[in-house]
Amino acid sequence: MRGEDRRRKILQALHDCVIENGYAKTTLADVARSAGMSPSHLLYYFDGTAAILAQYFSNVGQRLIERLDSFRGESPERQIHLVADLFFAGKAIKKSEIGFMLECFGVAVHDRRLSHEKTALDASCKQYLQQLFANAPCGPEGAATSAELAYAMLIGLRTVAYFDEKIGPNHARRLFHATMTDLAKLGRNT
Repeated sequence: MRGEDRRRKILQALHDCVIENGYAKTTLADVARSAGMSPSHLLYYFDGTAAILAQYFSNVGQRLIERLDSFRGESPERQIHLVADLFFAGKAIKKSEIGFMLECFGVAVHDRRLSHEKTALDASCKQYLQQLFANAPCGPEGAATSAELAYAMLIGLRTVAYFDEKIGPNHARRLFHATMTDLAKLGRNT
């Protein structure tokens, strides 16, 4: 159990360092210091900051998929509302967490492990959305295309809302909800 506690402490330390300084400026020594251990001791648990980041991203992705999976028993209308709230209402995913995930996406461009984790997360999210659309009035025929469009819109709006205060999360949530409702061929209730 002690090893798992240390791993959690290291993951939290990386998170805190990245939130404060960005991934590019975060060193192994920074993470070790934040975790209350030496860099050589940290290397017993992870083989570097890239490995810590990959594990952190994997954990966040797993929690996100678990949340989406918990929505599956709901009606398509309710699922759309829950997904919109999950990504844009700021209750489950805070702005600092979005910033952290954007850092991960940037690192994933050149890191094979993180790229694999990102690809798996994308596939799981799209599969969830495809099932949502297949169960909606639009039916299974266009569900795959609707899922691709919805996921692209989700990532795009979530990114824009992070950087552009004129859009902001509330407006992005309304846009996402309305477009998802249209794609699913449901009546509009935001």
